[in-house]
Amino acid sequence: MNSPMIRPVVLCGGSGTRLWPLSRTHYPKQFLRLVDDFSLLQNTLRRLDGLAGLGRAIAVANENHRFLVAEQLLEIGLQADILLEPAARNTAPAVAAAALQALGEEGEKAAPLLLVLPSDHVIADVAAFQDAVRGAIPHANAGALVTFGVLADRPETGYGYIRRGDPVSGGYALARFVEKPDPETAQAYLDSGDYFWNSGMFLFRADTYLEALDRFAPAIRNCVATSMASARRDLDFLRLDPVAFAASPSISIDYAVMEKTERGVVIPLSAGWNDIGAWDALSTIGQTGANSNTQRGDVHSVDTRDCVLISEGRLLATVGVRDLIVIATPDAVLVADKSKAQEVKALVEELKCATRCETEFRHIVHRPWGSYEGLANGPRYQVKRILVKPGASLSLQKHHHRAEHWVVVKGTALIARGNESLLLSENQSTYIPLGVVHRLENPGKIDLEIVEVQSGSYLGEDDIVRLEDSYGR
Repeated sequence: MNSPMIRPVVLCGGSGTRLWPLSRTHYPKQFLRLVDDFSLLQNTLRRLDGLAGLGRAIAVANENHRFLVAEQLLEIGLQADILLEPAARNTAPAVAAAALQALGEEGEKAAPLLLVLPSDHVIADVAAFQDAVRGAIPHANAGALVTFGVLADRPETGYGYIRRGDPVSGGYALARFVEKPDPETAQAYLDSGDYFWNSGMFLFRADTYLEALDRFAPAIRNCVATSMASARRDLDFLRLDPVAFAASPSISIDYAVMEKTERGVVIPLSAGWNDIGAWDALSTIGQTGANSNTQRGDVHSVDTRDCVLISEGRLLATVGVRDLIVIATPDAVLVADKSKAQEVKALVEELKCATRCETEFRHIVHRPWGSYEGLANGPRYQVKRILVKPGASLSLQKHHHRAEHWVVVKGTALIARGNESLLLSENQSTYIPLGVVHRLENPGKIDLEIVEVQSGSYLGEDDIVRLEDSYGR
């Protein structure tokens, strides 16, 4: 009998606040290129290359990140079913939606296996990871709920743990999950040899998971099923019904199912796994260079050791420092003791309470049509660099509080301004008075780049009245 199809389920809803200021609310860590030229999300799917029986991936994403997910998958030549969560409800409801989507697509065929993967982890040894997945397939086919336990090599207090039970073929029965421990408990777990780190990855049949929800958390199954039944298609995305989905309990797979089932199996995983939970993690995944420093960008250091030094654009220079984290972006600089890396999350919470915009957006803000970058701002003015992809256009819009002056730097711009239609090339410009309906479009074959100077009494992004929009915003 052939094995059922494996549907990768990629959970894209993480926030990654401990990796601020690179990770922001609208550009969290799964979209960052922290290890190589690919984002963590892209590498999550790239490491599946070579596994037999792979079907189309299912990505469960935050609505605000939908175009980022689609674009990053397109960059690596993959398509996926992208399900949009209207509210954050943790992993159990998210995977329930993916299971219902997979079963609906397969129809009368055998229920597919769901390989549930967080989108923001690093796995150095791809071959070992794939071997672990292959070892889990017979258990999942037989109706087990399989998780992957990472072999612990230090008393880590930042991870949850899994206690193993009796041996089974290639793994162990799952005894129980335990929360993040204090240092003494973590050392005891390591010394016993009976505990794994909780990877947050799973393999099970779609129908097995839904049956477990029926038994242990029926409210999740019912709410998500109602939400899926009323879901609507929006371009390349499936929007879950917001009222029904928000009514679901917010709970993880661990609590909802895995802690209660007697059919749990844990497969050991030794593959260089790391969840990149904070900046100090980069020092543990082979990213260090001279003097045990992790350096990226325009960085120069003298008498500097055991530091994480990352710069986006500007020169970052250090002299005579030890065990520091220094992250420099165009709009924010973080300096922290390396031993306090986990506390960046508390800092971000304070910044959010102070309504600082630096927690929300990066200096380059991605949109479905391209991106924009803030260059300068002051009282009653703001300067941006806007990039529009070939064939893309901004919404037909107007502003109540600002006027705009556009200068074409590269490419060709097709501009609707009131009743006029303008075709501008490099070094040409136009003016959009306050209140005038307008649209910017790139009719060419190369990226359109313009510099926009805004002036007015209010320059916030919410001063946009969209009259038409190709992207359903």
